Amino acid sequence: MQRNSFLYRVFDLYYDGFRHMTLGKTLWTVILIKLFIMFAILKFFFFPNFLKEQAPADKEAEFVSEELIGRAQP
Repeated sequence: MQRNSFLYRVFDLYYDGFRHMTLGKTLWTVILIKLFIMFAILKFFFFPNFLKEQAPADKEAEFVSEELIGRAQP
């Protein structure tokens, strides 16, 4: 990649910015830990696997189609 190309300048801007960060590295660490907690840990408590609880393993597709058809009809 040439040094005066647009992609190189954009990459260099972000690379140089992250390399000289002091407080920002700590903030990014906190953000990543919070995202991990939100998506990995809380998922098990608030979002159970409803499909596995309601349908047998080999009949999941049929269960979904019956639910969709049942909801479409008044």
